Formats: sequence, C-alpha cells, structure tokens
Amino acid sequence: MTGSKAVALDAWAAQAGLACTRFDYRGHGASPGAFTDGTIGGWRDDALHVLDRATAGPMIVVGSSMGGWISLLLAMARPERVRGLVLVAPATDFTEELIWNRMPGPARATLLRDGIWRRASEYSDEPDEITRTLVEEGRNHLLLGGAIPFAGPVRILHGMADATVPWELATRTAAALTSADIVVTLIKNGDHRLSDPANLARLTDAVRDVAGLTAVP
Repeated sequence: MTGSKAVALDAWAAQAGLACTRFDYRGHGASPGAFTDGTIGGWRDDALHVLDRATAGPMIVVGSSMGGWISLLLAMARPERVRGLVLVAPATDFTEELIWNRMPGPARATLLRDGIWRRASEYSDEPDEITRTLVEEGRNHLLLGGAIPFAGPVRILHGMADATVPWELATRTAAALTSADIVVTLIKNGDHRLSDPANLARLTDAVRDVAGLTAVP
C-alpha cells in the first residue's frame, strides 16, 4: 500500500473528493504473516474483509498484477458493492497461466516433491518462493475458462514491454468479462509496474472515467 501507484491514487482521490482505502494482503508489506502461507483464496478473503469492514457504499476497485485477479474475484463476490474496476497489468489466473504452465519438468517435480520451488526474482536478490499450495489452491479461483460476470465499467492498462505478465492476458481478461463497457489501453513501451508519471496519470484518468467525473484537479 506504499507503492507509487497506491500513493499517487490516494493523493489524487483526496483532491477529487473521493475516499480511498489501501491495504496490504497478509504476508505483504506491513501486514503480518509469511508469503509462503498465502493463497489466492486467502488474499481474496483479505480484500473482502477490508471491503466489508473498512468501506461503505459503491466502490471502484483498483488492482495491479495479482491485485487485478483479486479485484475480479472481489467484484464477483460483492456485485452490489463493486461498481467499477480499474486493472493494471492484471495477472488473471497467474498461478496456472504463468507458473504451472511455464514450469519446466524438473521444477514441477521439485514443487510436487518438496512443496516449494524457488526461482530467481526480477525484483529482489532473494528468490521467489512458489508453494504447491499456492498453485493447487489457485485452481479453485481460475476465471479465464469461461465468462467473468461483471456488468460495470472496466478500464485495463497494460504495458506491451511487460516481462512479468504478458499483455495478451489483459485482452483475454477483457474478452471473458461480460461487461459491455470495457476499454483496454496498451502502452507500447510500458513495463510491468507502470509507475512513471505518464502512466500514473493514465491510472488516475482511468479511475476518473469509471467514476464519471468530468473535472478533477
């Protein structure tokens, strides 16, 4: 919740007269717990807990990367509350699409035998720790095999130079969503984070659009 996109959006929302709630999933940021104990269902439940306990009224849910998948699950669980979605490089179904389906045979064998697989991280000197539980529990929440029921407006931003989540996942997500009001913006030289000033402006513009605001400071 201290990432540049979350901080910029919080500041923009204050200027626009909108409430903004940020949080860290368990095992992330300031929240307690180990990442290796986490699952997609558990993190979805974290989001539901925050939505139910810390917010009121109609909400626009903004999610980046894994948060994009969680946002979709949140919208499906609380359709009466979630009125719009803004997704940044949504990693929909990533445990299957980007982990299991891309794992070489020896890595799969390690995961199944040891319950954990460590791979080099693009963002840290420490390896990413992928657990068998994460992959297997994630199969309970896969969305791209059918329609994703959501009727509200959706805006998706994705960098075409994203080396972490391919931009094609954004278009597949858009195609699966049942909403008739979806705009996908592909940024040709954009990376996975989309945290530079130009893309932060695109993010706030997307939220403004979904919120139906015509003029924002």
